[in-house]
Formats: sequence, structure tokens, C-alpha cells
Amino acid sequence: MSSLSVLKFDCIKRTLVFRFDAGTSRGVLKTRDVWWIKVFDPLHPSRIGWGESAPLVGLSVDYIPDFESVLKDVLVQMESYSWDKDPETLLYQIQERVPFQLPSIRFGLEMALLDWVNGGKKRFFQNDFYDNQKAIPINGLIWMGNKDFMLQQIDQKLSEGFNCIKLKIGAIDFRQELELLSYIRSKYSEDQITLRVDANGAFSPEEALDKLQKLAEFQIHSIEQPIRAGQIEEMHKLCQSSPIPIALDEELIGVEDKAGLLDSIRPQHIILKPMLLGGFQESKEWIRLAEERGIGWWMTSALESNIGLNAIAQLASSLNPIIPQGLGTGKLYHNNLKSPLEISGGEIHYRMDQKWEAPS
Repeated sequence: MSSLSVLKFDCIKRTLVFRFDAGTSRGVLKTRDVWWIKVFDPLHPSRIGWGESAPLVGLSVDYIPDFESVLKDVLVQMESYSWDKDPETLLYQIQERVPFQLPSIRFGLEMALLDWVNGGKKRFFQNDFYDNQKAIPINGLIWMGNKDFMLQQIDQKLSEGFNCIKLKIGAIDFRQELELLSYIRSKYSEDQITLRVDANGAFSPEEALDKLQKLAEFQIHSIEQPIRAGQIEEMHKLCQSSPIPIALDEELIGVEDKAGLLDSIRPQHIILKPMLLGGFQESKEWIRLAEERGIGWWMTSALESNIGLNAIAQLASSLNPIIPQGLGTGKLYHNNLKSPLEISGGEIHYRMDQKWEAPS
């Protein structure tokens, strides 16, 4: 076993600017802070590994006021360790050395160190997305806003060739949201367009089942997090009685007893956001436990830049997904990093003829 020592770590902050006001049931996002983690050997500085650490406001366990200071302190600590060249061992070393309560930093270090080990090409492990340019089907995301804005997005996604549409709901009048779903179904059947909805915990336990029954009229594939996370008994009851399959999202954040949560709630699906869950290893463990219980899953980005999105796409590809993933966030920002990632025809592609912009 040989180890890697004298590695240097650094980070670069960028504030990404949304192309529009991104509405959720928790408020409107206009900007998004991300930190790109850089790792290199000072004796061979041309080979650089890049990762991304980007806690999400209102959701991430490590979204804290002094995050940048904490991140820099962790990176200084990382310079005192030796790192194994075996990727699997390296991932376990990160888990041992970075607290569970810093999930986005864990993920950023996983990205950066695996990228460095693999030659600094922004490839993290074997996967068809990067290695064979096999596109991944994704859902077209419809952001909250007034009815006209959401209708405009729906028409655009349908014209772009998406056959899976996901609507964020819970911010405008529920009747108007039903009208939007009715509009889609008036044009496309369940066989033509798969519909997902994401409530981001907007429903109360008392009203949730009634609303789910109304939504079910439109042949909905699944609903993400209909009620707020942490209401375990209420969520369990909903999962047993809902006419629409329920997918846990926020419910997974900060949970160490994964099996206990899945056994208590027994959802139909789970949504994996590696930035919020702690990275590759944590996400794969959630999937292993879910599959053992017959629970479905898919991967979703948490509004990362293209560096983080690339990593999540490669993780999803390595696990051979069978349904559309939530990886359509690359076009959200005015100042995202230019990359080989391209969304077309309802899929995300890795274009080898396109170059990465250098982070700065």
C-alpha cells in the first residue's frame, strides 16, 4: 500500500446568479454560493483535482454563518494526513477524518481527491456517462412562480423533448396547480409524459391526504416530501394510504440511522442529493438499504455548479439508473462554469469535444 502525502488544499468561492427568481415553498432564491475545492501535489502542480462544497440554504446541516472559515480549517487539517491511492480506501479515510455533520465538505473532498487520483480529468470512477458518453434521461424541472410563468416553463420543457416533467408545488393556489397539471394531461397521456410533483413539505398532515387524492386524478408518478420532514408517524401513515407513491427527500438529511428511518416510514421511493447527504459513500449506502427493502430511488442535484453536477451524474451513471434522474440544473445560472455538460432531448450528455473552464 502506498500513500499520498504533501498534498495541498485550497478553495475558491463563487456566487452563482440565477437566470430567474427560483421559487420554492421555502422562499425565492436569487443567488447560490459554492466553494470549489482544489487539491494538488506541490511537486507536480499541473495535476489538479477539483471538488465542490455547496451547502444549501434552509436545508444543509452545514449551512452555517461561518461556513467558509470552517471549510478552510478542515482543508488545513487535510494537509496533515497521508492519503491512500486506492479509491475505496480513500473514501473511507474521508469519512473517518471529516465529521458527519459537514456533509458538503465530505462530498467536496471526495470529488477533489478522486479526481486527483484519476489524473485531474474530472472523472471520479468508472461510469458510462463519462467513459462512453452515454446520456442520462432527466426530468424537466418546473419552478414555482405565478401561473403564467409556470405555464411558460411547461411549454418550453415539452417543446425541448422532455418526457418526464417535475413541478414544484405548494407556493401558489392549489387549484391553479391542479389546472397546470390538467393542462399537461389534456395534451399528453401518462404513456407520453411522466409527471412528478415536489411539495417540499408544504402540506400539513391534516390536509395532505385530501390533496394527494386530488393530484392522483392526473396520473402522478410520485410526490416528493408532501409534509415537512421529521413527522415520522404522520409520514408513515401517508405512505401506507396515499394514492400516489411518496418519495422522501428532506427526510433523509442529517439522518445517521438510515435503516431505522426506512423501516419506520416505508416510503415507495427516496431521493438522493449527495451534497446534502455527505457524498458518494453515504448516497450508495442509502441506495443499498433502499434496494434491500424494495424501495425505488433516483438522484437529484441540489443546485450545484457544473462541477458538482458532473460528479452526481457520474455517480448516477455508475449505478445504472432505470428511470429519469433530477440532473437538469446546469442552465440555471448566468455565471456557471463552462463545461462539457449539455442538456438536449430530455437527457444530460457529456460532450468530450467541449472543454472545462478553469475555476476562478
